[in-house]
Amino acid sequence: MCFFSCPLVIRKDPVVRNTQFNIRRTTNSSQAKLTVAEPLVRRRSASYESSLWSYDRVQSLSTIYLGNDHTATADRLKEEVKTMIQKSSMVENILSSLELVDELQRLGIAYHFKEEISKLLDMIHFKTHDKWDIMDLNVQSLGFRLLRQHSYPISQDVFGNYKNKIEDLNPRLYKDMVGILNLYEASYHSFEDESILDEAKDLTTKYLTEKTYEIDESIASLVSHALEVPLHWRVPREEARWFIKEYEKRSDMNQTLIELAKLDFNIVQAIHIEDLKHTSRWWRNTSWDERLTFARDRLVECFLWTVGYSYVPEFSLGRRNITKVNAMITTIDDVYDVYGTLDELEQFTNVITRWDINAIENLPNYMKICFLGLYNTINEITYNTLINTDILVLPYLKKAWADLCKSYLVEAKWYYSGHTPTLKEYLDNACITIGSPLTLMHIKCSTPITSTKEIRRWFEETESIVNHTALIVRLVDDLATSSDEMKRGDSPKSIQCYMHESGATEEEARRYIKNIIMNTWKKLNKERASAKSQLLQEFIDYAMDIVRMAQFMYGRGDGHGYPNVTKSHVLSLLFNPIQGI
Repeated sequence: MCFFSCPLVIRKDPVVRNTQFNIRRTTNSSQAKLTVAEPLVRRRSASYESSLWSYDRVQSLSTIYLGNDHTATADRLKEEVKTMIQKSSMVENILSSLELVDELQRLGIAYHFKEEISKLLDMIHFKTHDKWDIMDLNVQSLGFRLLRQHSYPISQDVFGNYKNKIEDLNPRLYKDMVGILNLYEASYHSFEDESILDEAKDLTTKYLTEKTYEIDESIASLVSHALEVPLHWRVPREEARWFIKEYEKRSDMNQTLIELAKLDFNIVQAIHIEDLKHTSRWWRNTSWDERLTFARDRLVECFLWTVGYSYVPEFSLGRRNITKVNAMITTIDDVYDVYGTLDELEQFTNVITRWDINAIENLPNYMKICFLGLYNTINEITYNTLINTDILVLPYLKKAWADLCKSYLVEAKWYYSGHTPTLKEYLDNACITIGSPLTLMHIKCSTPITSTKEIRRWFEETESIVNHTALIVRLVDDLATSSDEMKRGDSPKSIQCYMHESGATEEEARRYIKNIIMNTWKKLNKERASAKSQLLQEFIDYAMDIVRMAQFMYGRGDGHGYPNVTKSHVLSLLFNPIQGI
């Protein structure tokens, strides 16, 4: 099962073979007789909820924020912010410069000022590299978080005396609580074996939780927001929508920043609406929503995932392509998990592996429709990449889809045989069926490519990154969906595999899985900090955003399987602009 997990309603004894026979009685002048006709296949059903977002609803979306007037206003505000950043680099107040960078990031507009922010952080790193001991906790914590986030070499040792500093703080003072909160946020940028940061995370979590009743109202919402999900794990687009509203309440709010943040959010949302309309028309043309009704129709949710991967305007083609990929993963996952018999799945896997349109003759009609839709879409993506880059990516995409389906088939065989794998056996396979390796392959093909040699080098350099990403996404999915799926008769997931293997209780197994997620995040942090090129850093950013989006979609249940879980996010991030501009 991929990261778009599905709930199953019926689990049948595999001995039944999912088959019944249609008995037809015929009569002639001499006798009545029974004739056995073509067998009818009994199939499982997941009873999926219908989509909340019809084709007509999506196509009717409109926006006023694509016009030149809004773009001109945004350009003027961006020039004012550039001047603001440049002036910040000329003053001695390190804290105000760090806070400006932090605000630009949280407001979702930092992507406009990459060069200016880079120069400002260069200056801060130069000025502070030998002065950390004399700084207060807030400057240490915010500086550490931003510099490590941007891959500057900075050690956890800057916090060597943080415990003494915490003892002197007053939780009733705004500035003191900001220091604690920033240390808490900084601790999530840790690498493996950084004990100081691990201790800081535990201590600040306990402090913020226990001192809630003493916290100043002006910071209380920031604290509760951080304790729910740390900033490093939040989806940037979702954080921008929340922080714009929060920042606007502040007495020290900068009018230029808030105006640009609101306007930019709506301009970018207008681009997202055009991307969504495009993929909605593609989805309608495939007819999968009408012809493959056993599968989940989650086109809008699939698009929401891609906004989490990257919301910036330049990734428009990537969002369109990856939405198509996500929608096809969802349907094909349901083919393997819900609808197909084992014999059909083996045939289908063979056809996908061969990528041969002439091999579909013996497939049932629903699989012919499924394969041809996949075949045409991937070939079109390949063609567009070829005419734009002169590079043929089809061999890499075909292999990625074949690997996915082969792993789906492994899960299907486990299901029909009643096999419970070990945790390692399960994860080795499930980190492919989660879909993240395939998604990252398509992301690579949606970003600038110079040669096939670059793609081969990418495979070598990113193997561990892809594995770390897939592992977290898989485990986050399992934590949110496995209980319901087990009740409905699905195969064991990571939690159940660990319980079966170790004898642990479900609570112990969940705690074990959460520890794996935390430790794997640390590995991703280290990969990001040690990346040898800008291109590799950017790819790891995509990988991290996939993880963040998975935690977002599954944080309060199965946000992909149950549309109502993510309804409010679709409305706030995709459909409804920010008011009051």
